[in-house]
Amino acid sequence: MGSTLQDQIKAQGDLVRNLKSAKADPSKIKQEVDILLKLKAELGDNNATSSQKLQLKTPKGTRDYNPEQMALRLSAMDKIVSIFKKHGAETIDTPIFELKEVLTGKYGEDSKLIYDLKDQGGEILALRYDLTVPFARYLAMNKIASIKRYQIAKVYRRDNPAMTKGRYREFYQCDFDIAGQYDPMLPDAECLKIIYEALNTLDLGPFSIKVNHRCLLDGIFAACGVPEDKFRTICSAVDKLDKSPWEEVKKEMVEEKGLDEKIADKIGGYVSRNGGRNLVDELRKDEDLMKQPSAVQGIDAMDLLLKYCELFKVMDNVVFDLSLARGLDYYTGVIYEAILTGDDVGVGSVAGGGRYDNLVGMFDPKSRSVPCVGMSLGIERIFSVLESKVANRGLKTRTTEVQVFVAAAQKNLHEERMKIITELWDSNIKAEHSYKKSPKLLAQLQYCEEQGIPLAIVIGEGEIKAGIVKLRDVKSREEKEVSRENLVEELQKRLDGMVLTSEH
Repeated sequence: MGSTLQDQIKAQGDLVRNLKSAKADPSKIKQEVDILLKLKAELGDNNATSSQKLQLKTPKGTRDYNPEQMALRLSAMDKIVSIFKKHGAETIDTPIFELKEVLTGKYGEDSKLIYDLKDQGGEILALRYDLTVPFARYLAMNKIASIKRYQIAKVYRRDNPAMTKGRYREFYQCDFDIAGQYDPMLPDAECLKIIYEALNTLDLGPFSIKVNHRCLLDGIFAACGVPEDKFRTICSAVDKLDKSPWEEVKKEMVEEKGLDEKIADKIGGYVSRNGGRNLVDELRKDEDLMKQPSAVQGIDAMDLLLKYCELFKVMDNVVFDLSLARGLDYYTGVIYEAILTGDDVGVGSVAGGGRYDNLVGMFDPKSRSVPCVGMSLGIERIFSVLESKVANRGLKTRTTEVQVFVAAAQKNLHEERMKIITELWDSNIKAEHSYKKSPKLLAQLQYCEEQGIPLAIVIGEGEIKAGIVKLRDVKSREEKEVSRENLVEELQKRLDGMVLTSEH
């Protein structure tokens, strides 16, 4: 094949040279040059295939999930979705790629992490970075003024992955958002309640929900003397305080972003403070701060939010933290972030969100805005913690939901097994049997134990003649004779009384 292809390339090359020396029609020359290039590319592909072995791996920052991991993940997602539904949310779906111009200019300094796609079919596209901007585009495009929605889908970031900490380039986000014109802080407080419920239900250990307000941050920057055109870039620097010490953040402000050192020190005095409603009272006494209208607006909003958090019984886990900034440009009001305080996985933030009242207006031709507030659960980071907990407990995660195994104690009873299992399937009982005609009984029962299947039906010639089966509790190994007529009824009674877990 290689030599034939090389002969074709030589002949095609001769043809191109002859056409050029004869000063043939340029379009004809181009046509033959294109053929030559295709042949050379084909030869290159063949050489590459033969000379190097394909290295089987997932792309950087991505992973496969085995059945145990998927069982754990789906169980977590089911719990989260049930909480979203409890709060009255409906769901939507949007494409994994958007027009690039839809995404650019919405994420501040994080815009450099957007995955661009090559021009395909005349459109410049990019993979979605989060679910919030596509949601805002969806609202503007469909002229929707109010909706409470959740969405669970994959997003893409050209980040430096840290796989052990649940940070990937392709990962799921679980979002809940309330869009519409409502009274201050009522929907915002409910988002905090949902984060609280989700983290409690998933049993991740102790956690803290930090809250702050963008207007208050802007007021602090103004009171400290930060020029207004530097507000967003300084906000991005403050956002790094959860990962970097103040000295490093200050260095970035002064050396990279050109801020006066005295101004940076003033900011440091504010962003080191946190507390509860007591912090609201302290800030009200700050004369420099109270001269800034945006600071007053932010403090009043935080006072109301913290009052509602007390009513929703989440205040024990909420901290008013002036260092919380959240670097994304689209936030306009309250911002929040949940961190695990007792885990040793070191995953950082496991949920975050805030209010973004102007984002929909960026897409609307008449700049009609739809106020929005939302939150996102970091399912990959949550999953890292759950996986670690299961491993530490030495438990095995069930990867199927089979309730009953139909086993035979003698040879060639596969047709009887098939009759019984059909009855079970038709009654919506999750059941399995062996695909061998004459499996050994011990092998069948061992399979039940390995897979965590709670019940087994055992039949032999004697049972068939008597019109009965033996119903075996796999864990205790106790057996009970049950008539074939009452089998489904007896199974359903047993299964109703069982608590089937995903671990065994």
